[in-house]
Amino acid sequence: MAEDPDLFKALGDATRRTILDELTDRDGQTLFEICGRLAMKHGLASSRQAISQHLAVLEQAGLVHTRRQGRYKFHHIDTSPLRSIVERWPIDREEPDP
Repeated sequence: MAEDPDLFKALGDATRRTILDELTDRDGQTLFEICGRLAMKHGLASSRQAISQHLAVLEQAGLVHTRRQGRYKFHHIDTSPLRSIVERWPIDREEPDP
């Protein structure tokens, strides 16, 4: 659970959650593609630098991994860090008797 502070910080920002939504919708995007989709679909006119900083926070939390191919850097979502949340607060609990 040592990574939880980074994870919660990453998920605490609406723009970062929107970036994760976009990567869920279409994994393996470049910064240019992510910026375009955020502007067109969500009306977010953040600078490339701002989106890059958001991606760095997501990467630090382990929610995004990158791979380089030539001069391009592709961003991929990784939801495995979210398991720590489910393990900490399980979803399938028995309901208490009234």
